[in-house]
Amino acid sequence: MKHGRWRFLLGALVPALVLHVVFVLSPYAQAFWLSLTDWTGVAGEARFVGADNYVRLGGDSLFLDAVRNNALLLIVVPLVTIAIGLFLASMLRTSSARIGQGYRIVFFFPQLLSLVVIAVLWGFVYNPNTGLLNSGLRAVGLGGLAHSWLAEPAFALVAVMAVLVWSSVGFYVVLFSAAIEGIPRELFEAALLDGAGKWATFSRVTLPLVRESVQVAFVYLGIAALDAFAVVQVMTVGPGGPDGATEVIGLSLYRTAFTYGKFGYASAMGVALFFATLTLAVLALRSGRRERLELA
Repeated sequence: MKHGRWRFLLGALVPALVLHVVFVLSPYAQAFWLSLTDWTGVAGEARFVGADNYVRLGGDSLFLDAVRNNALLLIVVPLVTIAIGLFLASMLRTSSARIGQGYRIVFFFPQLLSLVVIAVLWGFVYNPNTGLLNSGLRAVGLGGLAHSWLAEPAFALVAVMAVLVWSSVGFYVVLFSAAIEGIPRELFEAALLDGAGKWATFSRVTLPLVRESVQVAFVYLGIAALDAFAVVQVMTVGPGGPDGATEVIGLSLYRTAFTYGKFGYASAMGVALFFATLTLAVLALRSGRRERLELA
């Protein structure tokens, strides 16, 4: 009987483990190895160069610009998205069920579109001549505020951030709404009887009890901010672009590999991005765990 159980477990687990090793772990191992070589992507052999690629990263001004931009995205996108998501979710809690459900559907709609489609649509919105944004500004007499949003370095990264926030916030409105609905109504009623205002109720009741959802949201949004390749590639790369003002690590990696044929150096960028993402996730999760232990 025991042997039959073990055969069943092995038969169920081994194929999945083999697929995981071949299609997940093996590409990671290959990327780590290639980051230590000067492989061009087409040469039959790759010369081992050790840590030279990683040393070059420290002196690569374009890569450092990408790191700076990713750091700004990492700070702004999660904070703004979470703040808007919590605000809207808190407002929906006080609305009627039917109205709240309708708004959740509207807010969630961007999640049905791929990032590429969203980037193309917002490229039309930001068009300096016929775009909805500049046309709206001119229509209300604010034509002086119209700009080439994706071409001017001062505005390009902000425009990309706005698109990332818009495309993400609906999902987190739904996530936070579900978390808030799980809070016992008696706690809100007790806060109301104690004379707590809306801000006191939010900061003392709602926020502490949805902290874990906020933590998960920060991890996912941080990963999205460290990537941001698709939106930047579609919206800002090409003639008339903002001259590197929106450079991100993913874009530098893509260009280094497929334009300049430096796959070894590009793999080093990928490994650096991997460890940055891993560090973000570990720090966020450990921070949340420490807070739970302190509360316990």
